[in-house]
Amino acid sequence: MAGEIGRLLDIMTALRDPETGCPWDLEQDFATIAPFTIEEAYEVADAIEREDMEGLKGELGDLLFQVVFHARMAEEAGAFNFGDVARAIADKMIARHPHVFGEGDGRTAEQQTADWERMKAAERAAKGATGVLDDVPLGLPATTRAEKLQKRAARVGFDWPEVALVADKIAEEARELSHALAAAENAAEKDNEDSVKAARDAIEDEFGDLLFAVVNLGRWLKVDPEKALRRTNAKFVRRFRHIEARLSESGRSPEDAALDEMEAYWVEAKEGERR
Repeated sequence: MAGEIGRLLDIMTALRDPETGCPWDLEQDFATIAPFTIEEAYEVADAIEREDMEGLKGELGDLLFQVVFHARMAEEAGAFNFGDVARAIADKMIARHPHVFGEGDGRTAEQQTADWERMKAAERAAKGATGVLDDVPLGLPATTRAEKLQKRAARVGFDWPEVALVADKIAEEARELSHALAAAENAAEKDNEDSVKAARDAIEDEFGDLLFAVVNLGRWLKVDPEKALRRTNAKFVRRFRHIEARLSESGRSPEDAALDEMEAYWVEAKEGERR
């Protein structure tokens, strides 16, 4: 295994060679590669969701290559290298699992989780993060970041006392969004550019509040919002493909069909899933 890692590192070094390397790879920096890193992480999650083990092998390789790419650029800048990355995560895992790598003490999973959070808090403090929310990454998907922000706040007591109040909050935010929509209609009638822009900003703001409240409900229900929405996305695609298939039987496409006909096929697909 060490030989394969070394081979991969050598390939990356060759790709970034100033004289003989790949022009595209040489043009990249941390900022330009970061989106690819995020994309590869999502493709790993997609392979897992599809239970595609062969695909997962390839996607994990793509994600590993992203780590190697970043590490190589850091080494060129004199900051750190791949060995430093591997050493740092190994040291961190050993430090965070004294019950595995130290003397076993029979702690429960709950106790281990509490200890883990204390160690992470100490690490955040060592990095200069003083606020509870300081180091929740900005680059996370918005729903994932919202959930992490809520969990952090809940740890220090800033949370709803019961789930029913979270549901009430969703209803409240939905009403506020409706009010914002009405205000936007009034602004449009007055044809005032500043008022229209302010109204659109208010709609976006209230819509964000509604999404944040829905994520909060998912946290209370122990439902991962990203996973739940991916599941619904897949369901939507599956049912819409059924509409397309049924229409194609008569040589038509969705553009040629009325909405009520497509809705009927949608219900047909939905009922078929229940059988």
